[in-house]
Amino acid sequence: MNQPKAEANADEAYRLAEQKASQYFAKLSQQLVNNTHIDALIQDFRIWQKTHIHRWNWLSWFAGKRKPDANDTQKYMHWLSATGKIDDYLDRSISYIYMRDLGQALDNPKTKDKIQRIAKDTKAYFMRIASEAQRQADYISPAALYRWGQREQIEEAVIWVMDKLKHVAANIPPELDAAQAQRKLIKIILGVVLHVDDELTEDTPREERIAKLDAAIRLGYSYGLTYPFVDDLLDSQVLTTQEKEQYSAMIQQALHTGIVPDLGEWKGPQLEVIRYVHSELREAFEYIRDYQREEMRHTFFEQSYVFFQSQEIDRGKKLSNAHYTNEDLYIPIIIKSASSRLIVRSVLSAPEDEGFDLRTFHYGIYNQLADDFADMFDDMQAEAVTPYTYYLKYRDLRPDLINPYELYWAVISFLIHDVYHSNAKAREVILDRAINGLKRCRERLGQAKYDEVMTIFASGQPGLNHVVRQMVRKADDVDFLDKLLRDQVVLQLSNGKQEKEAFQQTIRTVREQINVELQIDKAAEELDMKGKLMDAANYSLQGDGKRLRPILTWVMGVQEYGLSESAIMPLLRSMEYMHTASLIFDDLPTQDNAETRRGRSTLHQLHNSATAELTGLFLIQRAIREQSSLQRFDAQTVLKLIQYSAMKAEDMCMGQAMDLGSKGKLLSLEELNTICFYKTGIAFEAALVMPAILAEVKDEEIDALKTFAYHAGIAFQIRDDLLDYGGDQHILGKPAGQDERNNNSTFVSILGETGAQKAMWEHYCLAADSLRQMPKPIPFLKHLLDYLVGRER
Repeated sequence: MNQPKAEANADEAYRLAEQKASQYFAKLSQQLVNNTHIDALIQDFRIWQKTHIHRWNWLSWFAGKRKPDANDTQKYMHWLSATGKIDDYLDRSISYIYMRDLGQALDNPKTKDKIQRIAKDTKAYFMRIASEAQRQADYISPAALYRWGQREQIEEAVIWVMDKLKHVAANIPPELDAAQAQRKLIKIILGVVLHVDDELTEDTPREERIAKLDAAIRLGYSYGLTYPFVDDLLDSQVLTTQEKEQYSAMIQQALHTGIVPDLGEWKGPQLEVIRYVHSELREAFEYIRDYQREEMRHTFFEQSYVFFQSQEIDRGKKLSNAHYTNEDLYIPIIIKSASSRLIVRSVLSAPEDEGFDLRTFHYGIYNQLADDFADMFDDMQAEAVTPYTYYLKYRDLRPDLINPYELYWAVISFLIHDVYHSNAKAREVILDRAINGLKRCRERLGQAKYDEVMTIFASGQPGLNHVVRQMVRKADDVDFLDKLLRDQVVLQLSNGKQEKEAFQQTIRTVREQINVELQIDKAAEELDMKGKLMDAANYSLQGDGKRLRPILTWVMGVQEYGLSESAIMPLLRSMEYMHTASLIFDDLPTQDNAETRRGRSTLHQLHNSATAELTGLFLIQRAIREQSSLQRFDAQTVLKLIQYSAMKAEDMCMGQAMDLGSKGKLLSLEELNTICFYKTGIAFEAALVMPAILAEVKDEEIDALKTFAYHAGIAFQIRDDLLDYGGDQHILGKPAGQDERNNNSTFVSILGETGAQKAMWEHYCLAADSLRQMPKPIPFLKHLLDYLVGRER
């Protein structure tokens, strides 16, 4: 099907945007030259400081002696509540989001009502968490996101976007900041969802609400993808100069024609990176394009081209060029910062919103100048051209250069008085944000460096600077929720990356160690037949097994309970011997009749069924022998462990018998859950509980571990069924579609692919809930859970 070409003249659209930006810049420049805004701003601060410079507050002492570190979100929110500050805090935070992201006028009665409602709901959320005595909230956890999706009945979109985010994180080149890239993506998705939610009312039909929120998630991801895979990629040194030119030309062609061209012959070393990026961006571009109403499609292409072209112009600047004019420096920034916000509504094909374009166009440079101020030293190191880096380098040589910090305050005055018409709430929020940004800068740089920066940028307006310095030093109550959450998300993503790397390293290290320990050595005097059984056992043990169960036992025993590694090694061997024996029996012709296991021929295929059966029995006895050799532990404790192990082995046999009895039968979901638990969940439970028995932990903790194992085991099995349904045989190490060929009931056959995915995430959430009942967080189990539902084999 031929797609329609973009109707808009992209170059003409950019020329008009440039003209509009020039007019805005001329107004700001004239205001700056005449200093007409200084007195007005000083008067604004005199009004503003009445609610921000306080005497000592006894409530602060009563509530917690002193203000806690905002990094401890729960304590900080509790302190805000106890001191009576939380309502104002949330009001300015939500108001700012409505001003920045939604382009709303804060004096609009409808907007006021929405801000109050959202602030009330947000307060209730944080107070509920505090009352439940939960640990630090996990603001971007898959469980929290999926639970929200369930409430809104958009689980499919949530599952889709979580899978997309996982693959983006895996494909971000190492030269880019993965945490920041993910944060930007998440922020854009939330911003688009906010735009859609703002249009919905209590009278919106449920089906329409579901459809719009579903689309908002997909559109948010599709648009947000441009930040890591267009802006960041082209700004980085990942691509060669030739690759950047080829990539930019491809994007421009797509925006001119409305069709993403084929990748064609790629000239450069980053073919694999570009191949993934091209595929993902094409899918995203086509989704946005096809979502547009026909009459809105040209607006989308126009705004997209304007945004990209302004970025290209900025990217082409060199800090070594001493001849850029003020217009060269600021006009692309005005265009870029305005169009990046205007494009969101065009992505959504949103209806006209009176005043939105005007407010959004004038607002963008305010945020951009604040961001560039915060990043100036990083930008200087990267030799990036921003108004701040250029001014730092050439201020002594170029007296004509506009001081970007002074222009920043001119923009603030223009917004307060010309755009928001001296509205008290707008003044409050904008000045809150400005002082908060300077406070954060001072904290980040330290007082000495901050003073040095202010000497450079703030000396030209001594009257205003004196007032601002006083406000930065004395004013309070200028914190914002979005900044707090941003810091938490970045910290969480960074910590999560480190924990994931530690998780993967632990798996690799322990797996290698266990693989060495598993081999059964033959003594010279062994009978020939026993030697053959040992060889058969070693063959099965040598396969490319994941070793999840003994690895899990090692982590819980050594890392969490402090048991000696050498002391529990017999337990690790017994776990894998027992598991491998169960696989040998599962694969037999009388059971699953499998031909391959762990990437190799099954044991009965290599030898015969009798040898396989005897080898399985041999490994079970060997496992019991290993458990009985746990000599460094109390004898009664070891006996308790062996009894528990025997009961679990019985249960697993029963689960396999139930599974065999169900062949060719249509099972209910309850029956399948039961079989799954006895076949798979019990093995996870044993891996967690047996080291806990040796460590003699409390029964409450063992119960939490059992609950985790139950739900994690079912989630694991559902993922297995999904992989068998549509996985890659080369990655799996066994043929896909085996369950269907054997006419087995699976979660996919009972629930369908989508239903199985939902069930998997439901069990994921329940397993995650059980982890919060543990005495302390166990990052390894959290990442194990992520691995179980995200693995490809």
